[in-house]
Amino acid sequence: MRQRALGRQGLTVSELGLGCMGMSEFYGTVDTDEALATIERALDLGVTHLDTADMYGPFTNERLVGRAIAGRRADVVVATKFGNERRADGSFVGVNGRPEYVRAACDASLDRLGVEHIDLYYQHRVDPAVPIEETAGAMSELVADGKVRYLGLSEAAPATIRRAHAVHPVSALQTEYSLWSREPEDEVLPTVRELGIGFVAYSPLGRGFLTGQITSPEDLDPDDWRRRSPRFEGDNFDRNLELVGAVRELAAAKDVSPAQLALAWVLARGDDVVAIPGTKRRAYLEENLGAVDVELTAADLAHLAEVAPVGAAAGDRYPDMSRING
Repeated sequence: MRQRALGRQGLTVSELGLGCMGMSEFYGTVDTDEALATIERALDLGVTHLDTADMYGPFTNERLVGRAIAGRRADVVVATKFGNERRADGSFVGVNGRPEYVRAACDASLDRLGVEHIDLYYQHRVDPAVPIEETAGAMSELVADGKVRYLGLSEAAPATIRRAHAVHPVSALQTEYSLWSREPEDEVLPTVRELGIGFVAYSPLGRGFLTGQITSPEDLDPDDWRRRSPRFEGDNFDRNLELVGAVRELAAAKDVSPAQLALAWVLARGDDVVAIPGTKRRAYLEENLGAVDVELTAADLAHLAEVAPVGAAAGDRYPDMSRING
């Protein structure tokens, strides 16, 4: 597993990481034993980058990751997030970027993870009611206190990224990026590259759609949140299947899986880009990691750009947040 640098502050991670969210919530049935085994297998195979957040569960995903890395702390870059405030019953309070909340959320995450410091700490969503300078200032204090090593932002707009980076260097910007979510190419990627900030692509498999395993909404568990996602509903679903069909054709021609092709495309976007595909099963993990050996030619990339241009996917990314905010 090759390593890539995120930012200019010294952070390096495996080019493919592991998104842990679905191990605790949102994507149907939870199997804690399999989730723990999946994280352990990822570490054995050279994955060093684990991504979680306090809101996942809520709170339970950080505890799960903490259990999985106990005794292997030196092998792992732990990334977690604050800002989407939830209650213990799962209800949402709202986006919170107040400095006092930043400090309290960090302490709580440290406790749940069972670690002395967080390697990469993200603001999960930008709080429009709090100047980003105040939030970034509180985050910088966590670095000074030794509680956090590197700072990140998630789903932030270019102007916000610049303002935060002026307060304290930002090492990573995380946002959704895949063959069916190419919008960051317009302004976000150029901005972070100008500033020397690494890019972390979440949902690089289009929330599972690009794997080719989902052929009907009925393939999803009844409590899977994707059933309420615009891209998985009605005519949008059928139109997006056409995009998946094009990916499957090229994958078959190269004798790789659609998931491996989609991940290889993300990794080919630049050495400053890493991907964190999420899975809760070892079999899918191992399939995903095979993407690091997939070589895409210039002709392959040109073909994918033609069949999956910016805006190719039908429907908004979220029911309530279809655009980068902040």
